[in-house]
Amino acid sequence: MSEHLKVSVLGAAGGIGQPLSLLLKLNHHIQTLSLYDMVNIEGVAADLAHIDTDTKVVFHMPNADKTDKAQQLKEAIVDSDFIIIPAGVPRKPGMTRGDLFNINASICAELAESIAVNAPKAFVLVISNPVNSTVPIFKEILQKHGVFNPHRLLGITALDQVRANTFASQLIPGSHSTKFFIPVVGGHSGHSIVPLFSQSLVPLPSNILHNEEVLDALIHRVQNGGDEVLEAKRGTGSATLSMAYAANKFFNYLLNGYLGKEESKISSYIYLDDSIDGVTELKKVLKPLLDEANLEMPAYLSVPQTYNKEGIEKVHSAWVDKMTPKEREMFLIAVNYIDQNIEKGVNYFKSA
Repeated sequence: MSEHLKVSVLGAAGGIGQPLSLLLKLNHHIQTLSLYDMVNIEGVAADLAHIDTDTKVVFHMPNADKTDKAQQLKEAIVDSDFIIIPAGVPRKPGMTRGDLFNINASICAELAESIAVNAPKAFVLVISNPVNSTVPIFKEILQKHGVFNPHRLLGITALDQVRANTFASQLIPGSHSTKFFIPVVGGHSGHSIVPLFSQSLVPLPSNILHNEEVLDALIHRVQNGGDEVLEAKRGTGSATLSMAYAANKFFNYLLNGYLGKEESKISSYIYLDDSIDGVTELKKVLKPLLDEANLEMPAYLSVPQTYNKEGIEKVHSAWVDKMTPKEREMFLIAVNYIDQNIEKGVNYFKSA
């Protein structure tokens, strides 16, 4: 670990960026919290700087005519250990993650170019939606510059697990959501999200797992949790607070591994590179399932992983053989959906 831990948040003045930055300001492992946004970031930084923790807050924002945009972004990320990216426009009522793509893809591409040049060794944690497509953009641009490290590019999908834990616990009186730890695999939008309720750390009762109507409603709620928030906020915002919480939760799991404190297992959306321990085995156990459905192995998946100082320590595949027939069916639907999303991201890079 570097003696001075620097974390950068790109898009720190936004709906996710502000609460996420607040949570990071409370993390005693972080010495410098570097905030970047196009507008309003000075006020956010001043506000956070009043909090009595030792984490130093700095901010970077382009001037009015944006002539120093590249320089400000460079200063925000240079020497960063972790770069967390909630930058982009939020979803609005009636808008799918696909609708966000053209706007957020251009933002992500610009950020990826700067990271490749100015912070090539940093962990890159992508929140910007649609994650299924934006992570491939980061990968292609980092690879173009010869600095892509598959162990350190992670799409944050922890909100899906947070929702699965919460929604399941709400059906069981007296239960505690944090005890369940329900694995979620696949991707991070709609039908690409596959909550494995049958593999909950605390087993769910049969009146949930074996009641098709109840289980279907639970799965639907996890896959469409973002819509629930959009509707409740009546057009004034999206799932910002829960996403900030989930991103911070994931960051702490990753940080625990980075610091060698404890082995933490949680899913993130990654490029399935064979250099990562466990990926070859994962592909091996998935192949019969995919072959039967006449599907190819997706290049990216959100799967359970453990982490260490170098990034992803190991990808875990025990969940594959433990899936119920219903979960296998959902997973195959997810793979087809994810393949389309990946293609969209790669095509954007090729046409940019």
